[in-house]
Amino acid sequence: MEPATKERPSPSLQPDLASLSDDELLKMRICDLKVQIAGSELEARIARFHRELGEKGVALKPQCYLGDEWFCAEGAANIAIPFYLAHPRLKRLEEKMMMEVEGGTEAWCMRLLRHEMGHVIIHAYLLAKDKEWQKLFGPPSLEYSESFRARPYSKRFVRHLEGWYAQSHPEEDFAETLAIWLTPELDWRSQYRGWKALEKLEYVDRLMAKLVGQKPLVMTRSHLSEASRLRSRLDAYYKKRRKLYAQDFPEFFDADLKKLFAAASSAPDAERAAAFLRRSRKPMLSAVAAWTGEPKFTVDRLLRALTERCAALDLRVRSDSAGLEVAAYLATLAAHYRMTGKFKES
Repeated sequence: MEPATKERPSPSLQPDLASLSDDELLKMRICDLKVQIAGSELEARIARFHRELGEKGVALKPQCYLGDEWFCAEGAANIAIPFYLAHPRLKRLEEKMMMEVEGGTEAWCMRLLRHEMGHVIIHAYLLAKDKEWQKLFGPPSLEYSESFRARPYSKRFVRHLEGWYAQSHPEEDFAETLAIWLTPELDWRSQYRGWKALEKLEYVDRLMAKLVGQKPLVMTRSHLSEASRLRSRLDAYYKKRRKLYAQDFPEFFDADLKKLFAAASSAPDAERAAAFLRRSRKPMLSAVAAWTGEPKFTVDRLLRALTERCAALDLRVRSDSAGLEVAAYLATLAAHYRMTGKFKES
């Protein structure tokens, strides 16, 4: 079994990323960042992850490497971790460009590692071909969809990552279920008592006991999109990702905004709605993204568009409850998009 990390590189080979401005960083190629897992905060987190696997009797310890996103390639038995998590300066840039750092905290990172381990198990033991697996989780041939129709109150799926991610695809359903099973000190039998999802968890429990001592059927070590080989500049990398998370917003809802805020003629001395939204942006953004599961970048674009429309209409704050009402409105739009693929019925 290969080690999870490699030898620490010589400091002289690494650029002083901390001293660079955002513009200077964005001009660099990913391969020239010279970031490594060894010596970063990821090193201890991966070691903890491997200890957790051992405590659960899982002998397969996937190798982790730096890539361009969280990923377990088809047929591979290793886990790619986004390169920006290997350096605090890159994490700050990621937060500026994407509004959040996926896996940036220890708890979030561990949840993602446990999830990706589900994909490793699927690939290593060819589970998607198993008839019982398909009966419980569904056909793996289903297409992935970023705007799947989520059922927030369904008890057929576990809840691990935000956004009801287990509902997006059968393989994600298994990965989320295994992640729950792996989580230390979680009494999943009690938490999911009475849920249809408990049947899936019990299957995973039996499966993992059965796999003890069995050699993986697939042990491909290929490193897809390994950071040390990526020649894209950071500005191109972020342009691509920001486009991916951007949504085509409909014509903005003047009638809704006029219900939320007052016309300038009726409240000339009140605070401008656009100024209020800019002032309230950060806490509102965090709350709506957390409860809807939509990426912060997407919610931020929606909020910015609403702010611009409020400025154009010269709307004013009507009451002290404006923040609560706007947050509820944004959450409604985002939740509707998550369940239907549209922000609002036309």
